[in-house]
Amino acid sequence: MAEITAALVKELRERSGAGMMDCKKALAETGGDMEASIDWLRTKGLATAAKKAGRTAAEGLVGVAVSGTRGAAVEVNSETDFVAKNELFQQFVKTVADIALEKGAEVEALSAAAWPEGGTVADKLTANVAQIGENQALRRAALLEVSEGVVVSYVHNAAAPGLGKIGVLVALESAAPAEALEALGKQLAMHVAAANPLALNEDDLSADMIERERAIAAEKAAESGKPANIVEKMVEGSIAKYRKENALVSQIFVIDGKSKVSDVVAAAAKEAGSPITLANYVRFQLGEGIVKEESDFAAEVAAAAGVKKDEPANA
Repeated sequence: MAEITAALVKELRERSGAGMMDCKKALAETGGDMEASIDWLRTKGLATAAKKAGRTAAEGLVGVAVSGTRGAAVEVNSETDFVAKNELFQQFVKTVADIALEKGAEVEALSAAAWPEGGTVADKLTANVAQIGENQALRRAALLEVSEGVVVSYVHNAAAPGLGKIGVLVALESAAPAEALEALGKQLAMHVAAANPLALNEDDLSADMIERERAIAAEKAAESGKPANIVEKMVEGSIAKYRKENALVSQIFVIDGKSKVSDVVAAAAKEAGSPITLANYVRFQLGEGIVKEESDFAAEVAAAAGVKKDEPANA
């Protein structure tokens, strides 16, 4: 019997379009045989979903849910923006965000979590694929929690309450009144949506990204023709600017255009009479990082008609 690895499950998902838990079960039932697993999925009524496999799901919705000191964000993808307006799809994303709030952000565990009306999240997703007629995928999830304080959510250009294309969570650790924290958190979340920081603090920025910026800055500075010691200072200045502009706490607050985010938090703490720590944030933008397939609609229609794109249909 072949070992049921994550890579094997992933391959079956890509080939069949079925949910993760269904793929795991199929592989277990067939001793890890890929082709037999595909047949097993088809015999269980998953053929409709399987027909949708291979099409890029880069649209969809981001959903957020909060409850006191906890907040969750999820991204569920579809093939077209039209599906994102579907009430069934919207309700699915909203419910998954609520489940993530309780069960956590690990996608595999979330997929296996119980669906309110029976079955699992993965089962419901598979049923939605068949009913709506488009490939859909639970892509990622995140959970923020503080021991004391609030987690605040914001959705930019919401398609429905808690649903949109950019979803943000901001976690504030503090004993300050919840009303004051909610107001500050909402402003900070709006800032995150607009400014798109890459990390909470400068030290959290990716070392690879810093080195990439350093190489670009060094090439630009070298073209100035200035002495090596000046070039080095120019490079370090560019890196310092990059760090400040991409770390949340050192960014300029978009709402007033002059204060650093860290200073805004400090001022709010002083006014509330209690320390406030910007503990963490999450920003999900729909489809970020997905390479969307280019579609030649004219070629697709021609292929369906059995002719080449540049040939007349009655040739």
